[in-house]
Amino acid sequence: MDGVDLKAGQVVMSKAGRDKGKLFVVLNVEESYAFIADGSLRKIEKPKKKKMKHLIKYNIIDDSIRGRLISGKKITNAELRKILLNINLNSMDEE
Repeated sequence: MDGVDLKAGQVVMSKAGRDKGKLFVVLNVEESYAFIADGSLRKIEKPKKKKMKHLIKYNIIDDSIRGRLISGKKITNAELRKILLNINLNSMDEE
């Protein structure tokens, strides 16, 4: 995966490192790195800089978060936690 197609507001899963298997939201993309946060371990104020090759991309993009990231408006850690919790609950329902 090249990772160039990652977008702000997109949900990803870490596939390497101590955060392996955890879901995150992409806050920003620069070259071969994505800045990710989950609102609990990695807060918006201090996102994790992670190589894109260490991320699994999901085709889930939260449009409200994406719009606010692009326009520079504030996003809270609670909003990120809520998005990721809903994704976790939905995936459990499907199993």
